[in-house]
Order: sequence, then structure tokens, then C-alpha cells
Amino acid sequence: MQITDPIADMLTRIRNAITAKHETVDIPASNMKKAIADILLEEGYIKAVSVIEDGKQGVIRIALKYDGKAKVIHGIKRVSKPGLRIYSNCEDMPKVMNGLGIAIVSTSKGIMTDKKARRENVGGEVLAFVW
Repeated sequence: MQITDPIADMLTRIRNAITAKHETVDIPASNMKKAIADILLEEGYIKAVSVIEDGKQGVIRIALKYDGKAKVIHGIKRVSKPGLRIYSNCEDMPKVMNGLGIAIVSTSKGIMTDKKARRENVGGEVLAFVW
């Protein structure tokens, strides 16, 4: 089955697993999805990321994080879609909830958060908002 927007599929799987209070979620692997999962891990939104090789594409297993019964990721939203790409330069980089959340940006220097993109003085495609 061909998925037209694999990043939106990844974010939807995470959103659905958090709503259902699952411990882990499995996502088909790709380099971009691994980079997004690593950013979520660095920022403290998830517990752990592991890549399981299955002889084909591979699977990313994400261990979700909860604060007691409350979920750590309150919202996760895809911004730039295949039908409408959203780009931003470093000066106009969006702030999610006045800096309480993060924007995940694909730049020429790799995938990074909005804060790191401002520090590196690069712009790029705004992939997702997490808060």
C-alpha cells in the first residue's frame, strides 16, 4: 500500500496511540521519520526510540511518555502537506504556543527544531507542530 504522506501517517499513529493510552507505537521506518523521532526524544516528548530490522523496510518502535495519567504530547499537527508546502526563513520561523511547543523544520542542514534553526540562521519547510 502506497501512502501519499508518510509523515502525516507517522504523526497520526502517534496521536492515536496516545489517545488510546498505548505504551508503544510501531511505524514503518525511513530516515526522515527516524530524525523526527530523535527530535521528539531529545525534546522529552517520548521515552525511547528503537529501530527494528525486519529484512525489508524496518520498523521504528516509539515508547510513549506519560506524566502519571496525563499525556506529555497534548497536540501534534502536520503543517506542510504534499498539496501545500509551507516554507519559512529563520526570521519568520513560527513559535508554537509562544515557545512552549516546538516546530519541526526540514532545513538544508537536516531536520531540527525551530529554536535550533533560528540559532543556526537557516530556514526551511515547516513539517509539524508539537505541544
